[in-house]
Amino acid sequence: MNVFVIGSGGREHALVWKIRKSPLVKEIYCAKGNAGTSDIAINVDIAPEDIIGLKNFAREKGIDLTVVGPEMPLSLGLADEFTKSGLRIVGPVQGAAEIESSKVFSKLIMREAGIPTAEFSVFEEFSEAEKFIMSKDSPLVIKADGLAQGKGVFPCLNKGEAIGAINAIMKEKLFGRAGSRVVIEEFLNGEEVSFMGITDGETFVPMATSQDHKRAFDNDEGPNTGGMGAYSPARILSDEEQNQVIKNIIYPLLNKLKEKGRPYRGFLYAGLMMVNGKPYVLEFNARLGDPETQPILLRMKSDIVPYLIGVSEGKLRNEPIIWDERFSICVVMAAQGYPGSYKKGMEITGLELFRDREDIVVFNAGTEKREDRIVTSGGRVLSVCALDTSPEKAITKVYDAVSQIHFDGAFYRRDIARRAISR
Repeated sequence: MNVFVIGSGGREHALVWKIRKSPLVKEIYCAKGNAGTSDIAINVDIAPEDIIGLKNFAREKGIDLTVVGPEMPLSLGLADEFTKSGLRIVGPVQGAAEIESSKVFSKLIMREAGIPTAEFSVFEEFSEAEKFIMSKDSPLVIKADGLAQGKGVFPCLNKGEAIGAINAIMKEKLFGRAGSRVVIEEFLNGEEVSFMGITDGETFVPMATSQDHKRAFDNDEGPNTGGMGAYSPARILSDEEQNQVIKNIIYPLLNKLKEKGRPYRGFLYAGLMMVNGKPYVLEFNARLGDPETQPILLRMKSDIVPYLIGVSEGKLRNEPIIWDERFSICVVMAAQGYPGSYKKGMEITGLELFRDREDIVVFNAGTEKREDRIVTSGGRVLSVCALDTSPEKAITKVYDAVSQIHFDGAFYRRDIARRAISR
């Protein structure tokens, strides 16, 4: 079969890498892809937001299955357009994808479905939001309503920080129209964990647990980013707790969306905060996380394609995924200045050292090929991943690999997965 993967990041390279291993797959196309996907798939110069262009390409090439990586095309109705055209796709329709494209919609759905989450209020006017902040005890969390590439959440320890956050979102328009409304919620004090799975709206099959690292710098300091690293499994969530998450969070969400005429098919991500052993939902995402996907797929032993087909046909079988018991870790190498402005076009060296390794895989993100060179083209440039029998061994292995890869201005966190050692 011919498979079409939409997106250009590390998550999409990991998906292409995993799908390529399936004996069911003949050809893989990726739009737009990156330097890494170009080695194992055919990159297509169509923007992920070009809904009609993607649909026409899928028709012309006889694509049997399309897998959507990023959230933006889903929020624009890519799955709706493909479904209307009789094209199989893994990704929720626009109405269901609103669980990510609107923080307000997501929080209201959680409230209606009785899903545990932080108390919250919604504001469209700066003055009302400011008045609310001044009436509340700190800390608070400020969230832009719309899509902000993982950068629209501001944990604020005091009123000054909270006022600064709503000013940046609502007055300075840091995220454009995505900041026309804000959610202000209570600050939950606990430990975060990412819980992902795949669903056809009726059956949910969980993936391995993971934990990502949002802050730019060591010790969880600096601004929020799209993610600077991740590891799997995250032992903070026991098997019994995972079952409770599925029962009390995942299925209530799916049932509520179905009740509202927004049936959900695709990957589903729940960002959880564990507070005294109880999971609270911080956010839902309508796709796989990045960089969590990279270490998770490194551990996945089952063929992913039958699950993808099952979702696209609404016939997902409740067959558990088989996982490698080893520990995996991902360290993001980013461009100097990220998540702010950064330079592009820096040559990357050292990638060839890991081309044939199965225990160390370098997934490309912000990269492109220029003749015989690979250069940087984005903020998060590479996801360097390693697999080993313990967190300690995997950490040593991944940072040894990182030390052998170079580009001007590269920076990365040096404490990814350190929490795992203490468990």
